[in-house]
Amino acid sequence: MENKRKVCIVTGTRAEYGLLYWVIKGVNEDLELDLQLIVTGMHLSPEFGLTYKQIENDGFHVNKKIEVLLSSDTPVGIAKSMGLGSISFAEAYAELEPDIILVLGDRFEIFSAVSAAMVSRIPVAHCHGGEATEGLIDEPIRHSITKMSHLHFTSTEEYKNRVIQLGEQPKSVYNTGALGIENVNRLSLLDLDDFEKSINFQIKDKFTFLVTFHPVTLETSSAKRQIEELLDALSTYPEAKIIFTKANADTDGRIINQLIDEYVSENSSQSIAFTSLGQLRYLSALTHVDLVIGNSSSGLLEVPSFKKPTINIGDRQLGRVKAKSVIDCEATKESICNAINKANSKEFKEQLQKIVNPYGKENASEKIIEVLKSTDLTKILKKKFYNII
Repeated sequence: MENKRKVCIVTGTRAEYGLLYWVIKGVNEDLELDLQLIVTGMHLSPEFGLTYKQIENDGFHVNKKIEVLLSSDTPVGIAKSMGLGSISFAEAYAELEPDIILVLGDRFEIFSAVSAAMVSRIPVAHCHGGEATEGLIDEPIRHSITKMSHLHFTSTEEYKNRVIQLGEQPKSVYNTGALGIENVNRLSLLDLDDFEKSINFQIKDKFTFLVTFHPVTLETSSAKRQIEELLDALSTYPEAKIIFTKANADTDGRIINQLIDEYVSENSSQSIAFTSLGQLRYLSALTHVDLVIGNSSSGLLEVPSFKKPTINIGDRQLGRVKAKSVIDCEATKESICNAINKANSKEFKEQLQKIVNPYGKENASEKIIEVLKSTDLTKILKKKFYNII
């Protein structure tokens, strides 16, 4: 078919790609759409596992690789990365001439991608807007992306209403549910034996934690102290097995990963760490571990679908909608231990079977693709502010 609509999807992290996978696949297979793929950020960093290779292994053609990650996780380094990203995305759009950009979330490289699209007069579709993470720089970035976007795909009705509260027209806001739920429903997950082989680590019949802890970017110099408190808390459970997935490329991410590596080297029979488990192994892990600990959004979005408890540490996810399986605690050894003990109690375990995931909807990618195909883009750039009063 001639004149296919060119949908340019931008991805900068392993986690975000995992969430976008079914949308990317659907666009790639749709006869009316032409997929353009731009990879950036952590995907291109050896330190974070060169995860763009996974995208290519999945059979997708990468149209552009945009380097923005400088070898620094300082505020100056990240600000420079954002500037470099704006320049590079503008050049990429001039060459690719996409009809619409699709992005997810709230990271700094996505801000660069969207701001470049705005001045290039290219419409933007944004997934997971309207959410709140009050402890992160992601919060203002996410809402800024919302204001530069023209189509919005939210994960809950509350977030849909918040996007409308930001002045977006209700007809442009769609509550599709969280994209991660689709992976839970559609991927064929590994059984325990295959999972253990895939990570070369034995957890059978052991009390097992899956730990992911990221920096809290709006708290000054707290990453080192917080990860030390977490590791001290984990040390009080010598019978437990621990699977770590490492921090992302936010400010102070390196100090977290360094301390995790030191912990694992000193407790190698009890623990293991991965730069990235990948979507299949990560979701498979959720079926086999007892507890998920840390401050990753996955603990709120996907984990409740597995009827497993989440220990949510600190302020990183402050303000997000949470299932009753999520236990909030402070970033102190005592508070973390109390939360672990509560999650392991008989009463709490009995409640887990009744948990309803507030982010759970089916076929989010199909809904998104249908909107991308059917929306008239000719006048979409001229936005009118929607007043709720």
